[in-house]
Amino acid sequence: MTEGKGFDIRIIGERINPGFKSTKRLFDESDLPGIQALAVKQAEAGAAYLNVNIGARALTDTGFMAEVIRAIQEVVSVPISFDFPSKAVQEVCLNAYDRAKAGGAMPIVNSITEHRWDLMDLYASHGPFKVILMASERVEDGVAKGNKTAEEIHGTAKRGALRLVGEYGMNLDDIFVDMSVSAIIADTTGLNRATLDAVKAIGADPELKGIHMMGGLSNIGQQMPPKAVDGSDLKHALECAFLTLAVPHGFDTVLGTPWRAYHPLPEDSYVLAAYRNFLEQSGSNALRAVRKFYKA
Repeated sequence: MTEGKGFDIRIIGERINPGFKSTKRLFDESDLPGIQALAVKQAEAGAAYLNVNIGARALTDTGFMAEVIRAIQEVVSVPISFDFPSKAVQEVCLNAYDRAKAGGAMPIVNSITEHRWDLMDLYASHGPFKVILMASERVEDGVAKGNKTAEEIHGTAKRGALRLVGEYGMNLDDIFVDMSVSAIIADTTGLNRATLDAVKAIGADPELKGIHMMGGLSNIGQQMPPKAVDGSDLKHALECAFLTLAVPHGFDTVLGTPWRAYHPLPEDSYVLAAYRNFLEQSGSNALRAVRKFYKA
């Protein structure tokens, strides 16, 4: 496991993604040396995996998708996570990936959901690989529905994980459950609380012993001010507040920027106290707690 600064967690490097303006420019200009430099920077900062997402171009220019993967593997030995909802694109990625150049490490298919299970058709022909399993949505009566409660999140994660083990012979160690951390600014239905309760339930479930829990944390501080009352990075402090509560229960992987120092917050941290207070609220009270937090 790659050790984060202060937490014993894996970091899946998130920066090769058009959501970052500087990275989008690299894709727009087909700048493979620039993409390679970004891969090296993340690997040197301690990334255990590199998440790769080139956006919609992956569907229209599969040749470039394969080029990106080969170029990355020319300069780093870190395994790659392929972040596309398309089976056809995932197949291109798996064909381009050279496991030997990653020291024999399997790639990650990101991500499997109950209504996007066709990606697992590739396991027989292109496996073995690791998977990211989304716990935020389930299929009910043939319809995809978002999970709102800890029970729904836990149930979806368990159902999917046991299916991967039973039908495909996967090890729980090769499964990452994406817990989908929500922004607090509009969370009036207790989604953050449900996610943390689900982390505890999955971590305590003997049938899921050895599974990994992960998530991207950048959403949690959306539209919040950049600085906390002590002058620190508020959004990053909120990410660390979530981790402070989640890591002890088995949340062990972050889709994030490797050079950000994820660390546990002390008990007397203002941000940790405010986040805990927010978790106890519902409806308009939750909004008031965020507003109070914002004004402070």
